[in-house]
Amino acid sequence: MFADTAKIIIKSGKGGDGHVSFRRELYVPNGGPDGGDGGRGGDLIFAVDKGMNTLSDFRFKRKYAAEDGEQGGKKRCHGKDGKDLVVKVPYGTIVREAASGKVITDMSGDNLREVVLKGGRGGLGNQHFATSTMQAPRYAQPGKPGQELEVILELKVIADVGLVGFPNVGKSTLISASSNARPEIANYHFTTLQPHLGVVDLDDDTSFVMADIPGLIEGASEGAGLGHDFLRHIQRCRVIIHVVDAAGTEGRDPLEDIEKINAELKSFDAELAARPMIIAANKMDAWTDDGSGDPVERIRAVYEPRGIKVMSISAATGKGVRELLYAAADILKATAEEPKIYEKEFDVESAVKEELPLNVYKESGHVYVVEGERIEKMLGYTRLDTERGFRFFQNYMKENKIIDRLKEMGLSEGDTVRVGGIEFEYYE
Repeated sequence: MFADTAKIIIKSGKGGDGHVSFRRELYVPNGGPDGGDGGRGGDLIFAVDKGMNTLSDFRFKRKYAAEDGEQGGKKRCHGKDGKDLVVKVPYGTIVREAASGKVITDMSGDNLREVVLKGGRGGLGNQHFATSTMQAPRYAQPGKPGQELEVILELKVIADVGLVGFPNVGKSTLISASSNARPEIANYHFTTLQPHLGVVDLDDDTSFVMADIPGLIEGASEGAGLGHDFLRHIQRCRVIIHVVDAAGTEGRDPLEDIEKINAELKSFDAELAARPMIIAANKMDAWTDDGSGDPVERIRAVYEPRGIKVMSISAATGKGVRELLYAAADILKATAEEPKIYEKEFDVESAVKEELPLNVYKESGHVYVVEGERIEKMLGYTRLDTERGFRFFQNYMKENKIIDRLKEMGLSEGDTVRVGGIEFEYYE
């Protein structure tokens, strides 16, 4: 079974915690703090593997997590960084945020490797928190948590030319006769249940990639049959060849077939209606004149005034096929070279960033406590033993309304405020 969508959970590594320890050596009875920093958590990375062509590897494994960073050690030893996790996907895979459906990244074009979730930063060891008034801090910074997200992987085939049309109109025969693709061919509907890619080499300077998109049916844009599974693969094609059974071998009117398929394309994605198109009137080797007139001329009368070229071919005998391929190549040369690339719509950093908790409370009559991840993070990058660092600390307490909250609880001059394990006397 061809797999072109998958829902998975991805997670970057947590940063290692900082370590609390003190120097213990002979003849050094009062050694200072020497706790090392925690290691960085591993990143979650998506990378293109051009040897993959489906998302079937994701059917049985749903969670992918990078390695956590190690805790810091004694003697200022830095914890080992967590290993990055590289998730390999086929070229042309779009990564979407599951809840909103917004695009996180499109793994195509020049974007072959991207860090989607960054690992958490390692926490600082207690060596960083020693001050003139707190020479033996028994506090270290915890590592920053990793980021977690549920995403949908969606594979959209990358091809220059896409073949569309009702089932059993000869698309598989055409791509087999035109390229190195070898799809299964039989005289029944839905022989093709997955897109086939083939390279068409016309001459030394002219070649392109062509995709056989499985047969569509009426209602495909609304999900009938395997409509959505097939239609997504047309969206990157720069030129569409609409293959129709012009001879009506199955009793259908070719004009009606064309209108129905075009309506499905337009309903699924309005841009497809404006995509350059050639109508390949196929199976003309099986046509017999019953007095109703040449079906190719009937199609031309309707579509060539709209600027859509109509070409008579027989994929089975090869008649007209080379001319059709050169016509497609001429359109490709006249259009932009790059296939459609989906722009980023979802900013992971903004979405997974949460307001860190902060707890402010009165411990006893004249002792107040400020603790939580937010204050710990601030202390991790602030040197309180410098005038500039202490001024930043004071401004932080004021700007975040922490002093106001303490005053509401009864804080007054001379009271003790414990911030992240460090005690201060409060003065106005």
